[in-house]
Amino acid sequence: MAILMRFPGFKKKAFTVSYDDGTIHDIRMVETMMRYGIKGTLNVNSAGLGKNPNKLTPEALVELIEKSGFEIAVHGYRHLSLAQVDIGSATYDVMKDREVLEGLFGRVIKGMAYANGSYNDEVVKALECCGIEYSRTTVSTEKFDMPTDWLRLPATCHHRNPRLMELLQQFVEIPENEGYFWRNKPRLFYLWGHSFEFDRDNNWELLDELCEYIGGREDIWYATNGEIYEYQKAYKSLRYTADESVVHNPTATDIYLLVGEKKVTVRAGETVRLD
Repeated sequence: MAILMRFPGFKKKAFTVSYDDGTIHDIRMVETMMRYGIKGTLNVNSAGLGKNPNKLTPEALVELIEKSGFEIAVHGYRHLSLAQVDIGSATYDVMKDREVLEGLFGRVIKGMAYANGSYNDEVVKALECCGIEYSRTTVSTEKFDMPTDWLRLPATCHHRNPRLMELLQQFVEIPENEGYFWRNKPRLFYLWGHSFEFDRDNNWELLDELCEYIGGREDIWYATNGEIYEYQKAYKSLRYTADESVVHNPTATDIYLLVGEKKVTVRAGETVRLD
């Protein structure tokens, strides 16, 4: 039996953003995205908070996150290139940042973005020991595939990619039914960058253009990096009978499935027949 994941509300597509460094430009960027219902993740190197006029203060960061529904994530306490320093320093940079941010927000933080895109296999193992479960690289695929390695997480593209609007249009125009069943897999557009780049490049109108185009669409789930990670993790936790006629959801998350051409909701804790 062919079974595919659907996002909440049986949506086939999800959109998220990931922006780094915690500068004051995050305020304008996040407020713009909020107007269009867009959500995402801010990756912050907490040693820099309030250190100069271009950095958010801890108080301003907390206020921004709390009012926006954005996610806060680790970016390395001192913004070190983790693959370029000894593993002890790399581990400290991750754990100290996590500790400071968790103290500010009073929540468990499991996400991250690699400062300067710097990582290697040893760093990835250290992240696992630090309780980090997903971390974004600076690799852009220009594709809409769901991640398969969340600790080496690629993006679709940076907002300065000259094909940005073309890629957004391709994503928007993906039909609900693409014919062959397995082509109907869930799709993700993952955008990354730094909010100060809009100011430096004097192109805030690009942010308005992309948000107006991609935002507010009923067939797209707008979510943080963490929400998408947790949803896919819950989906992969589903347990099936040998003949896939019955599924049990052991998680606290409602999961939406496409079973053949039938839409099935498997509520948290429920066992459901699929045939």
